[in-house]
Amino acid sequence: MHEQVISAEGLRKVFIARGASAGDGKIVAVDDISFMVSDGGSLAIVGESGSGKTTVARMLVGLTRPTAGRIVIAGQDRTKPCKRSSKRQARGRDIQIVFQDPYSSLDPRQTAAQSIEEVLKLHFSLSRADRADRVQRLAGQVGLDERQVGARPRALSGGQRQRVAIARALAAEPKALVLDESVASLDVSIQAQILNLLADIREQTRISYVFISHDLAVVRQVADHVLVMQHGRAVESGSTEQILGSPEHPYTKLLRSSVPGRGWKPARRNARQA
Repeated sequence: MHEQVISAEGLRKVFIARGASAGDGKIVAVDDISFMVSDGGSLAIVGESGSGKTTVARMLVGLTRPTAGRIVIAGQDRTKPCKRSSKRQARGRDIQIVFQDPYSSLDPRQTAAQSIEEVLKLHFSLSRADRADRVQRLAGQVGLDERQVGARPRALSGGQRQRVAIARALAAEPKALVLDESVASLDVSIQAQILNLLADIREQTRISYVFISHDLAVVRQVADHVLVMQHGRAVESGSTEQILGSPEHPYTKLLRSSVPGRGWKPARRNARQA
């Protein structure tokens, strides 16, 4: 039996429109969403823009507080109040996020090595030599060479910057990784490389994934289960094979119509090309 890494129960998020009173202008972004992710498991939360999937991702990592519901990560209830600094550090050791645009999440003044080392300094008591060794191992894990590790974000391609963002997230040794549209801005060939990289990392480390996407096609490579969201609610969930092969809800069928036929799989390419 696999250990349960993430449990979300009855998640609800209501925003109040700017300038509106507490009783007016309510926007229900997420309404009664529940799911579980086991150790080494992978869940894709799929839906179009405005479906609420990114709000779910932000609640998981603590960037947005749920209006109602419960989030348990690695056995710890993350919806209970606690000191902000301790909450950020504790949650960071359990779950990390990789955003769609790595350029905005990386410090343009830091090299890739410095960016990764910053996370190691925050979460671990390591000597300078040990940190340098760990940076090199993380870089190798995501397919970055020596030149790329010493470069700043502006000198790297989009795929290379995303590799740095993934290495930075892995540096905290989290039990789970949230990938919020993390390949959406990349061209198809680079998408394939990153998806294969993520699949390899998961196999090597048994890390759990929550993959946020608007495109069912890209989740086949990394997801065991799929949760489909529309207008803040779950309309269908099941195994990836079931959702891609025999969707039941009309909205899921609409998303499925854009997915290549059975047997589609990103072609493997040299891991250092991106």
